[in-house]
Amino acid sequence: MTISMRHLYRTTGIIVLFVFLLSGCAPDQYQRRADVMKDHVENFYTHLKANRVGAAVHENEQIEAMADQMADTVRKQGQLQGTSQVGREFALMKTARETAAQNWIALGQYFAIKQQPERARATYQRVVDTYTEPTEHLYREQAVRALNDLPIVSDPSPDSPH
Repeated sequence: MTISMRHLYRTTGIIVLFVFLLSGCAPDQYQRRADVMKDHVENFYTHLKANRVGAAVHENEQIEAMADQMADTVRKQGQLQGTSQVGREFALMKTARETAAQNWIALGQYFAIKQQPERARATYQRVVDTYTEPTEHLYREQAVRALNDLPIVSDPSPDSPH
């Protein structure tokens, strides 16, 4: 099983678990959004597997947009409503951000495997620059390690000594 397939199963499993936990106690809106997020994740990996990078990036950007919308909702509802609803919204937002970060790292791995180190570097750097919350430090660290490892996995340039 490849790294990206393991990542897909792990990410999808996290979302399915989250959907399961919400299904018994949350209004249908949470279930629907979790299902939409799961669909974006599945589409991301389907597109990546088919070498449709632009479509995969679009799917991941949709996950990030969902997270941004949920963050706005958390800010607004935090002042108006009870903590349980805000807590569920926050948990879904956190899952969306984590999923998107993991997908960007998987995309960087894809580019590294395809011997496209500049695209891999840009993708890993995006994780470092975008995911700056203290709870997201693991994704930044993973991206920094991947950046440092790129010379190991990249083909040597034609003019470098062999």
